[in-house]
Amino acid sequence: MADLAGVSRSAVSRTFTPGASVALETREKVLEAATTLGYQVNDLARGLLANRSRLVGLVVTKPEVGFRAHLVASLSRALIRRGNIPFLIDTGSSEQEMQAAQAALFGYRAEATIILSGSPPASFAELARRNGQPLVMIGRAEADRDHVRTDNRRAAARAAAIFVRSGMNRLAVAGSASGTPSIVEREDAFVEAAERLGAAVRIARGSDTDYAGGQEAAAVLLGLRPRPEAIFCVNDLMALGLMDAARSRFGCRIPQDLSVIGFDDIPEASWDAYRLTTFRQDPEEIAARAIGQLERRLSDPEAAPSTVQLESVFIARDSAHLGRPDDAE
Repeated sequence: MADLAGVSRSAVSRTFTPGASVALETREKVLEAATTLGYQVNDLARGLLANRSRLVGLVVTKPEVGFRAHLVASLSRALIRRGNIPFLIDTGSSEQEMQAAQAALFGYRAEATIILSGSPPASFAELARRNGQPLVMIGRAEADRDHVRTDNRRAAARAAAIFVRSGMNRLAVAGSASGTPSIVEREDAFVEAAERLGAAVRIARGSDTDYAGGQEAAAVLLGLRPRPEAIFCVNDLMALGLMDAARSRFGCRIPQDLSVIGFDDIPEASWDAYRLTTFRQDPEEIAARAIGQLERRLSDPEAAPSTVQLESVFIARDSAHLGRPDDAE
């Protein structure tokens, strides 16, 4: 490249070194030569030499499923804008897969780690701490860590109040055996609020927080006599599975026979086949707040742990009766 540009090798090096001094004419010659040769700086190699890889690990279980897929996409875009290289670590489900994921994450000297949802085991957080990595947790409950969380309890309690105000007192929760912190919060808060309002509540848990899990919960809840009048689903993907099962297997009309409220507001929730009433989590806002937490930790490694709590927005559609006009606000 130096020969093509007609400059010295040191001039080429300075051109691609941020902050280095190089004459404008020299820079233009080098960049023109780089374009001709199709040259691209190896930022990863440069970062490793400087002991700063710019890699940020995104640790998640089943990143392709539901809201997590949209959050991974939002985080990836935000990290790229920041100049980082997102590095997706799918923890898998077996012990062998998790060990391989841990080896990959810490073998590449990532600059920081972001752990999404409650599914990845706590061992990832502990390894990040022992390796001295800045760590941001999304939707989890570990102490002494930087967090970004959604106020699950307030939303779930509001769902119970909406059902009761609409005159429905046989309520149910479609939950999940996954037992992650967010899921447990939503289940518990809904039950507590409903019982406080005098409603009876049944709980059925699918094997996972996915479409199939929603169908599993529907098979239990809609087989009861009398059936629930309204069901709160701990996420939208379960709600979609439950709604399809309610219609096809049990002959339920929604919302005439059964009201359904979900959580997340994934794009499919607005589809004509569902028109799901739900609570929206904004993946772009969560990603921005996670980057803010990361930058705060990188700038002051000794700062006290911080938690950012976000409100979810109620989205009224057609799957649930609304008891009062202000329920739609």
